[in-house]
Amino acid sequence: MNDFARDLLSFCEFGRQTQLTETTAMTFGGEQLRVPTFVNEFWTAKQRAAHSLHEISYRACFKPQLPHFFIQRLTRLGEIVYDPFMGRGTTVLESGLLGRVPFGCDVNPLSLFLCGPRLDPPTLPQVARRLAEIDFADAEEHPEDLLAFYHPATLKEICALKKYLLGRQAAAQLDPVDRWIWMASLNRLTGHSRGFFSVYTMPPNQAVSVQRQRRLNEKQGLRPPRRHVAALIAGKTSQLLSDCDDRTRRILAGAKERARLLTSPASATPEIPAGSVALVVTSPPFLDVVDYAGDNWLRCWFIGVDPQSVRLTVSRKLEDWQQEMSAVFRELHRVLRPGGLVAFEVGEVRGGKIKLEDAVLPCGVAAGLRPEGVIVHDQRFTKTSHCWGQENNAKGTNTNRIVLFRKEQ
Repeated sequence: MNDFARDLLSFCEFGRQTQLTETTAMTFGGEQLRVPTFVNEFWTAKQRAAHSLHEISYRACFKPQLPHFFIQRLTRLGEIVYDPFMGRGTTVLESGLLGRVPFGCDVNPLSLFLCGPRLDPPTLPQVARRLAEIDFADAEEHPEDLLAFYHPATLKEICALKKYLLGRQAAAQLDPVDRWIWMASLNRLTGHSRGFFSVYTMPPNQAVSVQRQRRLNEKQGLRPPRRHVAALIAGKTSQLLSDCDDRTRRILAGAKERARLLTSPASATPEIPAGSVALVVTSPPFLDVVDYAGDNWLRCWFIGVDPQSVRLTVSRKLEDWQQEMSAVFRELHRVLRPGGLVAFEVGEVRGGKIKLEDAVLPCGVAAGLRPEGVIVHDQRFTKTSHCWGQENNAKGTNTNRIVLFRKEQ
């Protein structure tokens, strides 16, 4: 940790010197915690500076540069890196790309559909051949409500693809190419450009309700255009695979052999051996800021899952959130090896009035972990934030705030 602290203090890759401050918090027992805090721009603000395989959308995900920063500095090749709230799989994929063993968990089954296929990417010709074999006219369901998003012919193709994939799943015939097509389709369902199956709508990490889309269509005079599902899947596949050379495939093949991806609560993961994890890099649900179930209702429909059946952590009170996180930290303490580390990314919520690092520090301490520092990555807003009309230091999350804990030797 002394080496890592020196690295943080001397870091000036983007022209800024690190500012050393202090975070103070209280344990649940009333003792004061004083934790060194390092403030700088620690990774790039560029939108596409990471591997192309990362380019899928999920609400409230962090950039690949965040886990890369910690994995590269705090682990060695072949060590296990774990994310108990894996979401779209940013930490999982980046761990695999860096030659580490990726472990991940998420209570939402959608995560498996997004993460697993990118650890085992097919080739573009393999995907093209499979798409040519699928009968996109063989649809049984035709949900009328979804015509708010889709041209009737496009909706028929989407329903035919859903039938094909669920049928292959039921027959235990899904292979890596099918799983890839499912993953790519999930990322084309709705969006705000011609690259998506839908009429113009919200960014692809949020599916609005049918009623709201109808109002948007009426207000802006929109009619769902004809989209060709197979062509758009092939186009997204080409984009995702643009950096995927033979070396990448070899590295990911080695990672996939030992990878472990779970669908379960982060507080109960008996499948992960005690004392096995070198580093945890994760970001938990932030109070009631993000409606994960609401945002993903259409994706859940496409994989045949009722989003209301998934018990997600959506705490409205800070005390409830701390209780949930304390249970997670107890489980992280179990799976960490002695000397293992947790990089726990939290953010500013409710206009910056709540800084969750102050709330998360006592949770980790109560679980037996030692706080080593708070790393604050501070930079200007990027394209995603500007498209919401938000300026830097105005609304939303302006910084990444990572609390670093260590399991004692």
